[in-house]
Amino acid sequence: MSEVYLDGRFIPLEEARVPVMDRGFLFGDGVYEVIPVYGGCPFRLSQHMERLDNSLRSIRMENPLPLKGWRRIFTRLIDPATDGDRLLYLQLTRGVDRTRNHLFPQDVDPTVLVMTWGLGPRNPDIAATGVFAVVLEDNRWHRCDIKATALLGNVLLRQEAEDAAATEAILVRDGLVTEGSSTNPFVVRSGEILTPPASNQLLRGVTRDLVLELACGAALPCAERPIARDELEAADEIWISSSSREVQPITRLDGKPVGTGVPGPEWRRIDRLFQDYKARLGAGAT
Repeated sequence: MSEVYLDGRFIPLEEARVPVMDRGFLFGDGVYEVIPVYGGCPFRLSQHMERLDNSLRSIRMENPLPLKGWRRIFTRLIDPATDGDRLLYLQLTRGVDRTRNHLFPQDVDPTVLVMTWGLGPRNPDIAATGVFAVVLEDNRWHRCDIKATALLGNVLLRQEAEDAAATEAILVRDGLVTEGSSTNPFVVRSGEILTPPASNQLLRGVTRDLVLELACGAALPCAERPIARDELEAADEIWISSSSREVQPITRLDGKPVGTGVPGPEWRRIDRLFQDYKARLGAGAT
C-alpha cells in the first residue's frame, strides 16, 4: 500500500492526512466499500458500486464521481503484474466542517479515500477443519443495511468472538439470525441452502448474492427466509461469506460440532463454483 488516493491526489500512504474536523472522524458520518481484486479485475464491480450508491443515498449524500472516474482511480492503484490479488477500500465522509455540529454542513466537499492492500492466499486449513463461531445478541442499530464507517458495535462483537477463541460471531435479534459481525451467514438443512432475507437489520453482501446466484445456477435448493436460532443450532452445515473471506465453513458453534464437525458436501460444491467463478474473472470471462 505505497500509494493512496485522497481528495483528488495520489500520494504516499505515510503522507495521507485527514483534518480533525472531518465528520468521519468526529461522528463516523460516512460510508465505505471493500472490493476484492482477482487477477487485476475488480470482483462484481457494478454490484459493489451500486451498494455504495445505496449507502450514500441512505445518509443523504451524492456520489462525487461517475463510474469512469472511480475506474481511473482503481486502474492507477492496481498493478496486476506485481500486486497479485488485492482488496480495494473506498471511504467517503460528509467532509470537513468549521464546527462540531450534528446538523449537516452546507457547501462542503466530501472526503474521498481509496487505498488497497494485499489479499493473502487461501488458508488450506479452512477447507480441512473449517472455522469456529459463537452466537451473540445483535445489539447494533437498526440501519445495518448502510455500509457505514461507524462500526463500533461490530468491533465489540467481533472482539467478543475473539475472546471466546472463535473466528466470527453469528448475531441473533428477537430470536432470528441477522448476520455475522462482518459476514453473512448461511445454513444448510436437509440439503437446502438458507440465508436471512435482505432487510434493514443486515448488510446485503455482494458475495452473499453471488453464492445464491451460483447455487441457483447449479440447481441447488436455496432460499432467503428468516432463520430461527434453533434452526441455526440444528443445522447440517453453517457458512459465512464476505469480500475478504469468500465462503468459509463453520464447523463448531458455541463449542459444539456443526453437523459432522468438518466442512460439509454442500459447502464443497459452493466453494468449487466460487473458485471457478474467480478463475473466469481473472481470465476476463466474467
